[in-house]
Amino acid sequence: MELNDFKASVLPLRDKLFRFARRLTNNDGEAEDIAQDVVVKLWNRRYDLTKYRSTEALAMVMTKNMSLDYLKSKRSKSSPLEKAYSLANSENPESIAERSDAVDKLKQVLNTLPEQQRMVLHLRDIEQMEFDEIEEITKMNVNAIRVNLSRARKALREKLLKIERDEFAKS
Repeated sequence: MELNDFKASVLPLRDKLFRFARRLTNNDGEAEDIAQDVVVKLWNRRYDLTKYRSTEALAMVMTKNMSLDYLKSKRSKSSPLEKAYSLANSENPESIAERSDAVDKLKQVLNTLPEQQRMVLHLRDIEQMEFDEIEEITKMNVNAIRVNLSRARKALREKLLKIERDEFAKS
């Protein structure tokens, strides 16, 4: 693979790799390092990339593995997560606070999910990947992916509804 091909096929994946690593590590700095390391490793293997069916899937697998290695080696604690939505200056402070609270609750609940459920949910619902791509990345069969996705969505829904009911009961 030549430089122009590499730029066209791998470099556009960098943001996706960063988001995936950030979701797994909960650490922006480490996610940035992981995404950069994956791009460098792909560059070093650029002549072998044609052997793979999907360069994107290979990059996502490498990102997953490096993120899991980081978690194992550091036993890191979650750092504060950045806001998922950019908050427009034209909004009033009340709606900004409400959205910020909702995003924080969603992220807290997401972080309580088991790792496989969180990963499958992220790949499917946030990255909007197809099941065969998720299968290649996670090495899980499609039925296991569907089960994990269904359980993750159900747990997410139930936990968010419980938080909402508890807050309503307090007021």
